[in-house]
Amino acid sequence: MGAGAGGLAAGKNLREFGIEFDVIERAGDVGGNWYGGNSYSAAYDSVHLITSKPYIQYDDFPIPAHFPTYLGREHAYSYLRSYAEHFGVYEHVEFDRTVERIERRDGSPDWFVTLDGGEVRRYGGVVIANGHNWSPRMPDYPGKFDGETIHSCEYRDPEPLRGKRVLVVGGGTSGCDIAVESSQNAVSTALSIRRGCYYWPKYLFGMPTDVLYENVLKWRMPRPVVRLFGNLFLRLNSAGRPEQYGLPKPSHKLLEEHFVINSTLLYHLGHGDIAAKPDIAELLGDRVKFTDGTEEEFDVIVYATGYRMTEFPFIDRKYLNWNGRTPQLHLSAFHPEYDNLFVIGYFQTSTGNWPIMDYQSQLMARYLHLLRTDPQRAVWFKQAKTTPKSGAALNGGIRYYDSERHWLQVEHFSYRALLRKLVRRMDVRPPAGAAAVPAGTSAGTSAGAGVASAETRLRSHA
Repeated sequence: MGAGAGGLAAGKNLREFGIEFDVIERAGDVGGNWYGGNSYSAAYDSVHLITSKPYIQYDDFPIPAHFPTYLGREHAYSYLRSYAEHFGVYEHVEFDRTVERIERRDGSPDWFVTLDGGEVRRYGGVVIANGHNWSPRMPDYPGKFDGETIHSCEYRDPEPLRGKRVLVVGGGTSGCDIAVESSQNAVSTALSIRRGCYYWPKYLFGMPTDVLYENVLKWRMPRPVVRLFGNLFLRLNSAGRPEQYGLPKPSHKLLEEHFVINSTLLYHLGHGDIAAKPDIAELLGDRVKFTDGTEEEFDVIVYATGYRMTEFPFIDRKYLNWNGRTPQLHLSAFHPEYDNLFVIGYFQTSTGNWPIMDYQSQLMARYLHLLRTDPQRAVWFKQAKTTPKSGAALNGGIRYYDSERHWLQVEHFSYRALLRKLVRRMDVRPPAGAAAVPAGTSAGTSAGAGVASAETRLRSHA
């Protein structure tokens, strides 16, 4: 399910091991959120990744050198489409189709998948890769607002904000991006933030912030020392503390919450282009009352308030080992009982999630291959997943702030290292001739062909 970054990685690895598969995608092309023609996408036109090229690209498919350090939506879409073409996944995707129901019937170990129009198919396995940011969270404030309200997932460009008095609610990366864009188009812009955050610029000491952070993590220093370095970096190479600009002071320690990456918010706050406001206390028709007692008139409220971690509407929670807030899956991907149900990309990190989805998929494909060719070699993993390693066990020793957005949070560095270790331990190579050469290429074609395709794709969609 899904032809975004996770579904494409799953398809590539299944194909590599000769495992037949279909990809069901409700949009008209691959790319998930990054496909601009996807009416379900939550990506606005000006969005850019907050992870730099070295840590967002798949290990076996480099991003073209001339692409920017932080990919925009068109660059990301071009790259993912080229990836799907290069590894022969494209031909397996059925577009404009929707999965309505996934279930087991009559004691069969197979999965019965109901598609739009009532078509029912029987599959030996299911990979859910539809993401988790699809159910927008709308806050419930007392009172009523008479102006226009939209969620950030509906925001595409600043045109609806031009000439308006705009309030953006939410201090995450999307909220900060939209507030900055609004400040350049609206009559006035205010940003309401309930709780303090740490704001990281996209570059520190002339290099992408995540590159510097990864280098620090490679030293394997204790978390308190990492925090010490982080705070030092922010003081030496940033615009100052958030509270200097009227934003709330963070009440949590550095690293205990998902990073907010934005290089221009503090700049625009400091220039008076954006007004900092506390949480909303009450909606009063054309006005908003804030918790500090102030009131202000607005025409539009943009709620950049994230997403709810709701149940999947197409599969009963009884199939997902749902216990508490979220499904309890080994490594956030493997069902403790079923050997034919996987969830790829059901996690959140501060950086680098595309290659991590690929590592999940590498492990999945190798496990499935061993189950059908040499089950004894897979016994150790089959036993390990009966007691899922999930939640706090994947947090790398960090106690994340207890909010809904962190229910799926994992510490990317240790989680990535663990997946790589398990892939190596699985110690299995793709069978000869299964899919060694990407579809549509000759045996002499190098990975560079995929990169060239990505460059051409970007030009054609510019």
